[in-house]
Amino acid sequence: MGALPTVNTIHTRLGMVGLGRMGANLVRRLARAGIGAVVWDHDPNAVAALAAEGAEPATDLPDLVRRLDPPRAVWVMLPAGDATEGAVTDLASLLSPGDVAIDGGNGMWKDAIRRAATLRQRGIDFLDIGTSGGVWGLARGYCLMIGGPEAQVRRLDPVFAALAPGEAAAPATPGRDAGADPRPPNGYVHCGANGAGHFTKMVHNAIEYGMMQAMAEGLELLAQAGSERLPAEHRLDLPVPDITEAWRRGSVVASWLLDLTAQALAADAELSGYTGRVGDSGEGRWAVQAAIESAVPAPVLSAALYARFRSRQEGPFADRALSAMRNAFGGHLEPK
Repeated sequence: MGALPTVNTIHTRLGMVGLGRMGANLVRRLARAGIGAVVWDHDPNAVAALAAEGAEPATDLPDLVRRLDPPRAVWVMLPAGDATEGAVTDLASLLSPGDVAIDGGNGMWKDAIRRAATLRQRGIDFLDIGTSGGVWGLARGYCLMIGGPEAQVRRLDPVFAALAPGEAAAPATPGRDAGADPRPPNGYVHCGANGAGHFTKMVHNAIEYGMMQAMAEGLELLAQAGSERLPAEHRLDLPVPDITEAWRRGSVVASWLLDLTAQALAADAELSGYTGRVGDSGEGRWAVQAAIESAVPAPVLSAALYARFRSRQEGPFADRALSAMRNAFGGHLEPK
């Protein structure tokens, strides 16, 4: 494909709808690259905060669209579900042929296919973009997984290049063809047609669930090595924060997740500020559904999702049922 495009090769003012932690920091990172934004959110304080930093404020969604010159690009960064559905539906009546609407949240990939088809009837393009980077993305950059028509992806390449971490974020991959697409080594990838971006992000997050669960279980095993349930001669008092710190260097399990975990343990070795209740935002469920539909065995991804369900239960009915069965057939009454 050749070199990455520069900011000056396209019209580069973007509309941003949704100014939470992710949306606001996307605007800030674009500004650092000289790409302006017109911004709007239901919360006027969020709009005012970015306006004070140089973004152009809009009073509502129609006003945001009016302030952008065609061909427009409007990025929606809202929670999956009704909020995103409403914004995309409204944009369908506000945008013009040749414009593009972008869903950069954690949307369901089948919704992306449906929304793209609806907008296409009006001559409006749609991009579904999986955006990874969280609260660290402003400093580190965002990994972008893009689905949609190639022409719009190419037109907006300078935007994606500005948001992405860049080639220096990781060593070059030995054996990768020097003439291959230059975008993936910079941290963003055109995954394919509409739906492909959010499908890829769904799988990404499901893998994240599995990695986090494996790490958490291993740390629990380290933390319980000195349990009183063990014979005294087998008890080990292990320095878990120091172990994770050592693992960050040269270990096969070294990763950004481990970096963040070591940081949390350095601050509080007991992690006493956390309840242990773990939420899920939808991608893990959709990934398990996709695995079932495709007949792809995914035991780790499934177990990691179920572990999150379990973390939010208190005295679950299933455990009480197990106790009742054990007592019924063996007279084993569990202590209360």
